[in-house]
Amino acid sequence: MNADVPASRELAAIAELAARTTGDRLRTAFRSRPGIDLKLDFHDPVTEHDRAAEETIREVLDEQTPGCVVVGEEGGVQGRDDRVRWYVDPIDGTANFAVGLPFFCTSIAAVADGELVAGVVYDPIRDDMFTASLDGATCNGEPIRSNGATGDRGAVLATSYPSPHDLAEGDRTETLRRYGDLIGAFATVRRPGSAALTLAHVAAGWTDVAYDSWINAYDIAAGLLLVRQAGGTYLPLRGKPGGDDWDAPGYLACVAGFDLAGSAIAEVADLTAQECPGDFPPVR
Repeated sequence: MNADVPASRELAAIAELAARTTGDRLRTAFRSRPGIDLKLDFHDPVTEHDRAAEETIREVLDEQTPGCVVVGEEGGVQGRDDRVRWYVDPIDGTANFAVGLPFFCTSIAAVADGELVAGVVYDPIRDDMFTASLDGATCNGEPIRSNGATGDRGAVLATSYPSPHDLAEGDRTETLRRYGDLIGAFATVRRPGSAALTLAHVAAGWTDVAYDSWINAYDIAAGLLLVRQAGGTYLPLRGKPGGDDWDAPGYLACVAGFDLAGSAIAEVADLTAQECPGDFPPVR
């Protein structure tokens, strides 16, 4: 399909519909302390509600875009028609959801003919629907702009760094030193536990900077588009040359006008001076 504005709006509306179908279930299950299973390790929980929500989302997407490919966190890759490829995380922030912390969301993004054209991040507890299309970014139908702090001293940084992977793969002492530098440099450092919802907050200007060193496409595809369409900056990190931004294993995002070149996060993210300033390319 052609990746024009009307088509992207249509896909965004489908994503909104699919995300809202999970709302009642997730609100009802919230703070019920559901049983959890483990995937990769004890840092990676999953509940019956993750699986059920993804199945519901898949049904809606297949009804609205028959045969489409869906890349889901729980069910993997399914479908045959790659003209539209959906990236779905039914509950981004499962660890929060499972214990009753109200910071999690449903994230759905659409790639049409290789271009990221639509995405939603739905916060079912607050009933906030963040929507991005080629026409811009909104929260509950109202346009949002990614404006906020211009430097570290006035900024809120949201990050999962250092993750267990960072500590296991790198020099532990150096990793913790870098984290200490971030705590000293930024006004506030938070570990909220949902990359998708954090990126939506960057898009809305409620969080100034977000950084994750290890991430999956279904976690960030919708948030990536939200940030860029709201005027903020999203930098994919350590991606393959010529690869898609949403497939890069790390990211750094910030509100418009933030001084990345002068920020402590530039060292942690291993940015070069050339990567910090200036205009950034559109979503591929």
